[in-house]
Amino acid sequence: MPYGDNQGGGDFQRTWFDGDWACAKCGNKITRLPFKPDPSRLDQLLCQDCHREKRQAFRGGGGRSFGR
Repeated sequence: MPYGDNQGGGDFQRTWFDGDWACAKCGNKITRLPFKPDPSRLDQLLCQDCHREKRQAFRGGGGRSFGR
């Protein structure tokens, strides 16, 4: 999981939501989310791998090149 229960220190505690969902892109099973999913948007849920892939594509590829 990309999120720790207390990542970064402090008093912040992440709330996890358990359920039985499917990734809208690849169909993989999703059993735990760091947010409460909106029932009207369940068809847009992405698994960790598909979310990472979408985020990297949005940023223009893998990682930051800093002009290199």
